[in-house]
Amino acid sequence: MSETITRDAFVPEAGGVTMFTTSWCGYCARLKNQMTKAGVPFREVDIEQTPGTAELVAEVNGGNQTVPTLVFPDGSTATNPSLAEVQSRV
Repeated sequence: MSETITRDAFVPEAGGVTMFTTSWCGYCARLKNQMTKAGVPFREVDIEQTPGTAELVAEVNGGNQTVPTLVFPDGSTATNPSLAEVQSRV
């Protein structure tokens, strides 16, 4: 029996975010670039390479595997947030 992956496994430390992405997502690339320039630390998780994470993303997005999906230090999530929203929640 395989282990179920939960959002809790991806909750970042205060000041950073976990970002679920794909290699081909333009919105992901843009947000990663913006966060890097702004000095927001992030852990990137490719949902096509990390087993169980596509299902986790779909669970928090009404069944859709929409990226970028971010997990914040309080355990909440946001889909395709602006840089300003990210900065206000880290």
